[in-house]
Amino acid sequence: MDCAMPHRTFLFLCLLSTLLGRPSLILSQENSPIAVILRDLSADVLSDELGERFKDQTWRLLRARGDVANQRDLATSREVDSLADWERLRDERLKRLRLALGVTTALPKNLEFRVTKAIKGDGFVIENLVFESRPGLWVTANLYAPAKPGKKMPGILIAHSHHRPKTQGELQDMGMTWARAGCVTLVIDLLGHGERGDHPFRSERDYGKKNSGYRWWRQDYYYRFDLNAQLELVGQSLMGWMAWDLMRGVDLLLARPGIDPNKILLLGAVAGGGDPAGVAAALDRRIDAVVPFNFGGPQPETRYPLPEDAELRFNYLGGAYWESTRNLRRTGVDGFFHWLIVGSVAPRALVYAHEFAWDKERDPVWKRLKKIYGFYDANDKIDYTRGAGSVKGRAPDSTHCTNIGRHHRQRIHLAFKRWFGIDVSPEDEYSMRLESDDLRSMIDLAQKELKPRKLFEVAGDLGKRKVDAARKHLEKQAPAARRRQLRLDWGELLGDVDPRQQAKILSRTNETLADNKIRVERIALESEPGLVVPLVLISRNRAESVPFRVIVAVSQAGKDKFLRERSNEIADLLAGGAMVCLPDVRAAGTPRGSRGAGENGSISYYAQLFETPMLGLRLRDLRAVLQYLRTRDDLKVRDFALWGDSFKPANARDTDFQVPRRVSGRPRFSEPMGGLLALLGALFEDDVKAVFIRGGLSAYGDVLSSPYVYVPHDVIVPGVLTKGDLADVAAALPPCRLKLEGMVDGLNRTLSADKVRSLYDCAVKSYQAAAPKSLSIANGRSNAASWLLGGE
Repeated sequence: MDCAMPHRTFLFLCLLSTLLGRPSLILSQENSPIAVILRDLSADVLSDELGERFKDQTWRLLRARGDVANQRDLATSREVDSLADWERLRDERLKRLRLALGVTTALPKNLEFRVTKAIKGDGFVIENLVFESRPGLWVTANLYAPAKPGKKMPGILIAHSHHRPKTQGELQDMGMTWARAGCVTLVIDLLGHGERGDHPFRSERDYGKKNSGYRWWRQDYYYRFDLNAQLELVGQSLMGWMAWDLMRGVDLLLARPGIDPNKILLLGAVAGGGDPAGVAAALDRRIDAVVPFNFGGPQPETRYPLPEDAELRFNYLGGAYWESTRNLRRTGVDGFFHWLIVGSVAPRALVYAHEFAWDKERDPVWKRLKKIYGFYDANDKIDYTRGAGSVKGRAPDSTHCTNIGRHHRQRIHLAFKRWFGIDVSPEDEYSMRLESDDLRSMIDLAQKELKPRKLFEVAGDLGKRKVDAARKHLEKQAPAARRRQLRLDWGELLGDVDPRQQAKILSRTNETLADNKIRVERIALESEPGLVVPLVLISRNRAESVPFRVIVAVSQAGKDKFLRERSNEIADLLAGGAMVCLPDVRAAGTPRGSRGAGENGSISYYAQLFETPMLGLRLRDLRAVLQYLRTRDDLKVRDFALWGDSFKPANARDTDFQVPRRVSGRPRFSEPMGGLLALLGALFEDDVKAVFIRGGLSAYGDVLSSPYVYVPHDVIVPGVLTKGDLADVAAALPPCRLKLEGMVDGLNRTLSADKVRSLYDCAVKSYQAAAPKSLSIANGRSNAASWLLGGE
């Protein structure tokens, strides 16, 4: 119906509706008096006292869980009094680590590789090579070998930092130096770095916009966000795939003639190289020594000296690290803390490595590691290296390096000589650095022959196979059984989504507006201890007691945005006899940047240390609101409709998504949280009778359709594609009415209704069989109120 109908016609129809004793289902005028009032209505709920009390509540509750995890870990470590205790704990936790990382299969027996170029040096040879880590996924690497190979050569593998890939100068220095000393040294490009990056930003010349904040040398690191998010969707992890590549590097070394299988050494550089090195060494017993920089204990940001009671106060769990590979999912509940991963190397050789100054005497992790090595009588197999100064200091007082500096290598050389007979002194260090192009491995000829695939293509195929398998299993079940199965599956994915308690009202105020025609309640609802959900209830103020249809509207932007930008639709809902509830689930609607969205995702990463990701926590909040509304005798709730909306404009179809990260003018991220909560709320709550989604994510699988991700991390659900996709949830909802409008893809571009129908084919068939007129998929934008009140 036309929203701009003449004023007299509008009044006549309202009067007719009133005379007939039925709510009006017509659309209001643009900027109707009620809509204007709503637009100017304050969305504030919390008093100053409650606002202060629940400030930063999402972070505070997550950190409280971290404190509990630390105390549990402390108690567990104190119970380890023997070798048997330790190995029982180690084996149990490493099994959980493998599951969390997705590293559950055995390494293939065969390894495909190609040497694409050989370079002769002074006492060494460099082989530029590639090897196939997974089908279609090739690793680029440089192998430094002695000019005259020996019969029992140590094999050394180096994982670079996120600062620079395999061609960086310090890595060349180490490769040449150890090759001249009789070792074979392999330096690989970690996934997404160097030649394995799916973005084109390799130099200052690769992006022409001035004053944009473009930092080409950081793009590999920044784009880890995309890789990590895509792998999480298929139940994998960036850390797991990096560790796998390193283990395949061990395969390559062991296959080389003359390598001593008892002398396989792995070094992980500062800033992100030590993380996968430590994990790979824990999972692969063929590795005989590991040097995992900045992993396992204190970090470069740690303040020294540590307190005397550091054992009690140290944060063993860690935080939401800026280094994404350090955020190991489920660490807090499954207990594979970083110190335990490093300790799992025992009794093999370990160099506990720190880029800057280190408080050896008070470091509680060092004490734990010494205790573990003591169980094996192997304290001669643990050593350390450390730098000076701090991460905020400057050279020469602070020992910054890009990968592993000469200063740090001095004690490493001494340890390697003692353990493996590798005789290198500071005077033996060799440097004759080559240009990056000289060390390029995936040359054009190899590219043409091998046809290497990109990460998103491999992950996309994996995701499609998993979705197809899950969907095939679901389609065999009757509708009721399918819905039960999906609740179980999504409960497994989302963690504990049941409301914690009967919610408590901390404050409640009432007011009437529009000459006493509109009633507004502001309620501070404590949905669980320490967490408040502020909500606004808006309804027509009437004396008669009639059942309400309650429309619960949710979005990332929160209730304030609904009042400002959806006031006309809310006015229409009120005119139609509905009550509108606007809640702010945790970390939504907050203006101070506490969301942790985009590529940072601090809150979201920290939540993943436990069993319930941010989307699960927010679903719990929404369900608590529904539970509370049901208990209100004065409301007489008839049933619910859920309205999930986005206030982020979509990107144009011709948008260039090949843009550096952390520059001005980037394409917009989507805002799909509201739509996801509406869909999942209907899955878990039987009295949700209608769901309206605007601007929602069409499919998690579509996030794997390109190398670029424009979906915020706080809606990522690890492993979601192993259980199906959003269309499968929709297929389980009939007879609940469902409308999808303006749905977007993984790049936040609006999809046509025909494209959405093809993605939701299983849902379309389900609705055709059970409720043919209850599913609507629309182009453009309609009035939400008309549909939610029962219109088409």
